[in-house]
Amino acid sequence: MSLSRQVARTAWSADFPCLRSILGSNENNFLGTNPAEFFFYFLPEIAIVAAMKKLRSVPPAPIAAHVSGRGANPQAEALLKRIAAEFEQLSRQLKVIGRYVEQNRDHIGPERIQDVADQCGVQPSAVIRFAKHFGFSGYTEMQKIFRDGLSQQISPARNYQSRIRTVIESAKGRLSSGDIAYEFINGSIAGMHEMQRDLHSSVFSDAVNLLARADGIWIVGARRSAAVASYLTYALQHTDKRIQLVSGFGSMHEGQLRSLRRGDVMIAISFAPYADETLQCVKLAVSRGARLVSITDSMMSPLAQQSQAALIVHESETFGFRSLTNTMCLAQSLFIALAYHIELEYQPTSSSLAAQA
Repeated sequence: MSLSRQVARTAWSADFPCLRSILGSNENNFLGTNPAEFFFYFLPEIAIVAAMKKLRSVPPAPIAAHVSGRGANPQAEALLKRIAAEFEQLSRQLKVIGRYVEQNRDHIGPERIQDVADQCGVQPSAVIRFAKHFGFSGYTEMQKIFRDGLSQQISPARNYQSRIRTVIESAKGRLSSGDIAYEFINGSIAGMHEMQRDLHSSVFSDAVNLLARADGIWIVGARRSAAVASYLTYALQHTDKRIQLVSGFGSMHEGQLRSLRRGDVMIAISFAPYADETLQCVKLAVSRGARLVSITDSMMSPLAQQSQAALIVHESETFGFRSLTNTMCLAQSLFIALAYHIELEYQPTSSSLAAQA
């Protein structure tokens, strides 16, 4: 069995006999490797095992190909950082345009100003005001920085969304159950490739380091994010840290956070339109001195604005349903990188102890 397959299988079962023992004779290849590089090396295997166990995994690309700035457009990245930094000071219309630019950066290059205005529900003049606010002469000049290198930047997930529309139109209501499963799987694969391309390795490393230094870790996620929060709680309980899932059962969010201490870390998972329960927990945790690692969909989200490390995830959408594949993969990868970082020793569960008795 390949090394990456062994690690992937370990990730799936969440049975963590020390990762060094899994790496075995290959250990020296990874000594000194930062958590982000470790994540990127194993991402293809982890992603496929976690979300699509029946598919064969693709060989992982060399670690050197996955350092920060992979195929990134420096000018576009600089603009997006500035938009995020000034987001709260923007007018309502400019905020809408800012979110659209961030989440559709691969579309801006070929889109007309009228297309952007229609998608944002504003007049073209508002798009021009947005461009001028950030130092451009107009939309065309701003558009140029997204157009540069576009052939290398086309998003697999965005291309897939165009293709799925064609599939629906050509099928005319005659899609079989197998066809639907096939399209969901392909949408998830496209989203994985996009996440692998866009994830910032330095931010991922920051998140792992925060978790490694924390004595207590709190996890909160509501609605569609609840499954990810539950998984992270389960996985992190294999460590010797204080782990607490903020479930909000009985609307007792505040009561559950009473034992939160300064220096603890909260992992908050939420996507637009952002669950009020999660935002309330984050506000309370930050006010008590906790540090925040967020898994969210925008640097302009209310979570990212308060985070020491904001992990941005864009999920693919198939038949109008957003996937959780990328988010779950990122959650698993975060734990695997943490386990490697702290050389996590295997702690058998009570059920396995009973079975050995």
